Amino acid sequence: MRFHAYGCAALISVVLGLAPIARAELKPITDSAMGEVTGQAFMQVENIPGAAHEFTRMTLNMDVETRVNIDDAQVGQIDGGTDYAAQHVAMGHIARADGEQFNGVTYNKDDVIPFEARQPYIELAEDSAGLAGFRMGFGQARGSVSSHTTSFSGDIGLKFEDNTGAQYDAVLMDSTGAATNKRASHIGISPGSCITGTNCAPLTDLRSVNVGGANDSFTDGFFIGFQREGMDWQTLNGASTISAGKGVFINLPTNMTLNLDDFVNGGVDRLRTHQVDMGTNLF
Repeated sequence: MRFHAYGCAALISVVLGLAPIARAELKPITDSAMGEVTGQAFMQVENIPGAAHEFTRMTLNMDVETRVNIDDAQVGQIDGGTDYAAQHVAMGHIARADGEQFNGVTYNKDDVIPFEARQPYIELAEDSAGLAGFRMGFGQARGSVSSHTTSFSGDIGLKFEDNTGAQYDAVLMDSTGAATNKRASHIGISPGSCITGTNCAPLTDLRSVNVGGANDSFTDGFFIGFQREGMDWQTLNGASTISAGKGVFINLPTNMTLNLDDFVNGGVDRLRTHQVDMGTNLF
C-alpha cells in the first residue's frame, strides 16, 4: 500500500472515529475456500540472535512518500551538550526549474520531489540488564535531507574527490579536526587537522544531501538509534554490523561524491524545501 504522510491523520480519524459501526455474523469458511485467499501481513515480527544482544524487529509492510519540514530538532541533550542538533530539517524538496532530475525522474518547476520510504521498522535490543537500545529506520529509503546541523552523532556516508581525481571517505570531526562520531561539528578529510577552506568545513555548509545507494537506488541503511551503551546493530541482510555509540546515532548513507575544493570553499547549496523559494543559502 502507498500512503502520503500528510493524509495519515485524516485516514485514522475516519477509520477510528467517523466510520459507522458495522455488525455482522461471523461464519467459518472451509479449508478449500481458505486456500484460495492470498495476502501479506501488515506487520512482520522477527527475533534475531546476536553476539551480545537479542533483537526484535517489527516491520510494517507499507510505502510512504512524504515531504516534511521541522523547524528545530534536538535529540540526546545530556552531559552539557546535544547528540544531534539541527534547524530547518527537511525530508524531500520542491523542484526549482523545469527539467530538474532527481533519482532518475524528471520534474517540472514547483513539482514536489518526495522522500521515499518503504517498510519502516522499529527494532529493540536487549541484554541481561534489559532494554539496551532501539532504532527506527526503513527497509528502503531514498530522497533529499536538508538541514542546518550544528551537532551530529553517527555516520555520513559521503565521499570527497580532490583535483587529481583521488577519492576520500568523509570524516566527521570536532572543531579541532579530531575525528569523532559523537557531536561532530565539521566534516572533511585528514583527521587531526581541520583547516577550514583547505580540508574541512562546518557541517552547516552541508545544507542538503541525497540519501540513497549507487545509481539512484534505495538504501537499507538509513536509521536513527538510541543506545544505553555502545553496541552493534546488524545490517538488515545480516551480513555485517554497524557500530553505534552511546546515546543517539544517525546512520545517513548517501550516494554523493563532492569536489573537495568546491565544498570547503562554498559548501552544498540547500535544495528548495518551502513552497515559497527561500534561497539556496538562507540557513
